[in-house]
Amino acid sequence: MEEAFDIADVTELADDLKLLGDRTRLLMLALLKEREWCVCEFVEIFDISQPAISQHLRRLRSKGIVKEQKKGQWVHYSLNIEDKPHIQAVLQLTPDTPAILAMLNRTPVTVCCEILH
Repeated sequence: MEEAFDIADVTELADDLKLLGDRTRLLMLALLKEREWCVCEFVEIFDISQPAISQHLRRLRSKGIVKEQKKGQWVHYSLNIEDKPHIQAVLQLTPDTPAILAMLNRTPVTVCCEILH
C-alpha cells in the first residue's frame, strides 16, 4: 500500500532536494556516505574558506540531513538520513571518495585534526 503524502511532505521533499542541487553540498554528502568528516578536511578538499564550508554544513544540519559531534576542538559531521529515503536514493548514484577526490584533482586528505581516520 502506498503511503499518503500531503503538501507539507512534498514541500519538505522539495526543500531537501534543493539542498542537494548544490554541487558542493551533494559531494559533501557523497563523502559522508563512507565516514564522518571534519570541517578542516572539507576545506582542503573543496579549496573554499572555512566559513563557506560551515555555511553549507549549517544548512544541511538545519534540515537534519547531517549531524555534528564535537571531538576536542574539532567538529565532525556524519549523515543523518535514516528517515530520508529520497536522499538515500540520490546518494546511491554518487561516486565514492576516491572518485570524488580524482574528479576534484585532490590527493587523499591529510589529517588536520586529532582524530586519525
